[in-house]
Amino acid sequence: MRERDWIGQAGELFEAAMFRGDAAALERSDDVLDAVEAPLALARGKVLHVRFLDDREVRNEELALFERAAELYRRLGDRAGEADALFWIGCWYQVVEGDGTAGVPYFERSYALALGVGDRRTMSYAVRHLGFADKDAGHFDRARERLAESVALRREIGFPAGEAAGLVALAYLAAETGDPATAFRHLDEAGAVAGSCGAKTVSGWVERARELIGTRD
Repeated sequence: MRERDWIGQAGELFEAAMFRGDAAALERSDDVLDAVEAPLALARGKVLHVRFLDDREVRNEELALFERAAELYRRLGDRAGEADALFWIGCWYQVVEGDGTAGVPYFERSYALALGVGDRRTMSYAVRHLGFADKDAGHFDRARERLAESVALRREIGFPAGEAAGLVALAYLAAETGDPATAFRHLDEAGAVAGSCGAKTVSGWVERARELIGTRD
C-alpha cells in the first residue's frame, strides 16, 4: 500500500468513527494500520540483524520488532508475512543468542506456513537454518538433506546469491564430515554463482571457506 493511500484511508476511517458514529471504522482502521506496521517492523528488524552481523552488538529491540511483525501478520491472516517474521524470530535465537534449539520451533512453523502458501523463498531460509540446527546437533545426514533442499529451492526461484550462500554451507558440512573434495566442488560452484550475480559478500565467504578448509588435494 502506497503511503498516500494508507494515510488517506486511515484519515477517512478516523472521521467516520469520530464524526459519523461508524464504530466498525475503528476495526477497519486497525487493519489498515496493521498492514503498514507489520512490514515496517519486519524491515527494521532485518536492518538491526545485519548491523549485528557487522558489529556483533546485541540489540534486543530486534527480537521485539520480529515478534511484533509476527503478531500483526497473524492478526491480518497473512500467512506469508507471518512465516517470514517467524523465521527471523528463530534466526534471532539461533544466530544472535546462539541457541539453535530455541530457534527450531520457529523455523518449523515458518516452513509449514510458507509451504502452505507456496512461498519457496521463505521455505529456503527456514529449511537452511533447520539444517544448521541439525549440524550442530550432529545429525549430519539430515543437515545435508535440508541444506541441499534450500539450495534447490533458491535455484528454482532464481535467487543466485542465496544459492551461492547455500553451497558454501554445504561445503563446510562436507569438510566437517571428512569429504574435502566435495567441499571444494561446492566452493567452486558457489564462487561461480556468486560472481555471476555480483554477490561480493558471498564471494568473500567462499574465499574464507577455502582458507579454513585448507589446500585442495
